[in-house]
Amino acid sequence: MKQKDIIVIIVVIFISGVASFFISNLLFSAPDKRNTQVEVVKPISSDFAKPDERYFNSEAIDPTQLIQIGDASGNPQPF
Repeated sequence: MKQKDIIVIIVVIFISGVASFFISNLLFSAPDKRNTQVEVVKPISSDFAKPDERYFNSEAIDPTQLIQIGDASGNPQPF
C-alpha cells in the first residue's frame, strides 16, 4: 500500500463514522423523548362470584363421575 491509499482509507473511515453518527441520531430517539401511553389493568381479585343456580345446582348430574353400565367382572377381555 502506498501512503496515499492509507490516507484515503482513513478519510473514508472518518467521514463514514461522522455520517453514521448523525444518521443514527436521526433514526433513534433519545431516551427522554421515548414516552408511551399504556392502559392500566385492574388487579385480579381472588373473589369468585357464586354461579347461577339455573345451571349449577347441587342436584345436577356430575359429568366427571365414572358411569358403569352392567357388571364388568363377567368379561375382562373385550375382544
